Amino acid sequence: MIRGVLFDLDGVLYNGEDPIPGAAEAVEQVRRSGVVSRFVTNTTSRPRSAIVAKLAKFGVRAAPEDILTPPVAAAAWIRSRADGSAALFVPAATRAEFVGLEATGDESEVRYVVVGDLGQAWDYKRLNAAFRLLHGRPQRRLVALGLTRFWQSSDGANLDVAPFVAALECATGCTATVMGKPSKEFFLQAASRMGLAPEELLMIGDDLRVDALGAKRAGLRSALVRTGKFRPSDLDGDDLPDWVLDSARDLPALLANGDQ
Repeated sequence: MIRGVLFDLDGVLYNGEDPIPGAAEAVEQVRRSGVVSRFVTNTTSRPRSAIVAKLAKFGVRAAPEDILTPPVAAAAWIRSRADGSAALFVPAATRAEFVGLEATGDESEVRYVVVGDLGQAWDYKRLNAAFRLLHGRPQRRLVALGLTRFWQSSDGANLDVAPFVAALECATGCTATVMGKPSKEFFLQAASRMGLAPEELLMIGDDLRVDALGAKRAGLRSALVRTGKFRPSDLDGDDLPDWVLDSARDLPALLANGDQ
């Protein structure tokens, strides 16, 4: 039985600056039904306080602790290991999640190279700096804040973090530790924070690979919505989500149906 829902944000509750009709009402209906809800996103460009404010603008109530982002998950993971500092290739707004972990000038202390979505701030010099920290240093770990390939804005598709992580993996021969969707660790951390078993959780998202299939591989149920970055070709393969919904507004009916 589904006792909790993880809502993706962009493409599920809103598209950029436009709300998806019925999504906010669906979140409230899920809550009133007694099903626990949390929000998960691969964004690394905004702190949780900014996400809370954006959700409120669309009529969705949330507190910072209701939101799990890759920086939050990565910082918790690094703190649990307590074996070195981190070189951060993340937006300035995200650095607050890594207080006490960032390298302060002594490069020899760096144990983790953390890469997030820098958007247009990426250039050759910055990408090469991350490469040099990893090149020939097998004791260091490349930590990817998600593996989203692209995101959809009002003016078209935009590169996300995955292509830059792939470039670093290719150049250094290392394999990134992923702290964000679709990594199993990310979904299991969400389940643990909610006090639920993975099979009691449903992930609802608009990205087949990152949201739906990532959740399924971690033992969660999954629902794919036909909004956001969804394309009909997503359903052409054999690896599919448990459910396909027209939009998030159809989720309460799915949960009420009881065929879970």
